[in-house]
Amino acid sequence: MVTITERGAAKVKEFLANQNADPAIAGLRLGVRGGGCSGYQYQLAFDARREGDVVFESHGLKLLVAEECLRFVDGSVIDYEEGLIGAGFKVDNPNVVAACGCGSSFRVREEEECSAL
Repeated sequence: MVTITERGAAKVKEFLANQNADPAIAGLRLGVRGGGCSGYQYQLAFDARREGDVVFESHGLKLLVAEECLRFVDGSVIDYEEGLIGAGFKVDNPNVVAACGCGSSFRVREEEECSAL
């Protein structure tokens, strides 16, 4: 299961409204790709459901994860943070076993790549 915080959902709904996208159809896709100093990076994108997606509902939003990516992000919580350095989405992922110092990449026990984004 993947969820999003209330604050994160509000920001996604704001972005979708600015793009005139219908939240009943569009959702937030959470993907994983190889890269960074620890091996993997998250990819977040507004998208429509695709064949093979696992869809989670959280705070009135659809969260889309390709079935083959789920093992990398199962149990994750997406949040939106604002601070002095900047603002952006953050993924709290219980599957991470190591992360780089800058926080932009991570490593999980499963070492196979998920390229469905």
